[in-house]
Amino acid sequence: MQSRAEVLEPSELKKAGLKVTLPRVKILEIIEANPDWHMSAEDVYKELLARGEEIGLATVYRVLTQFETADILKRHQFEGGKAVFELISKGDHDHLVCVKTGQVEEFHDPIIQERIAKIADEFDFDLTDYSLVIYGISRKAAGRK
Repeated sequence: MQSRAEVLEPSELKKAGLKVTLPRVKILEIIEANPDWHMSAEDVYKELLARGEEIGLATVYRVLTQFETADILKRHQFEGGKAVFELISKGDHDHLVCVKTGQVEEFHDPIIQERIAKIADEFDFDLTDYSLVIYGISRKAAGRK
């Protein structure tokens, strides 16, 4: 199944103004292999170790920041948690965050998007971006499936 974000070729790094280096390619591969997972730098680092790659945590932090600057990744700092990254997608989506586990779920709701656009219009705002994060406890974390 194709991810919601386009698969980036190493040549896309050049287009973003970044040199194609082994750490950048390996980190990009990990993020693209987990398109629905909001990964922290530590998550990426652990996955690199599991794959036998020798790329340091400081390099992971640096590359993720470079990818963010190049509009390849988007950083989220959900309340009470560490920074996580996701591929910038074509489609708009919002987030549900479990305050017990830190689990992040994405959802898309056109009705919410329409209402936000109307609210911006009512207040004479030209909407450029918005962020909606809903915090709660997932049923799984609460012990109720």
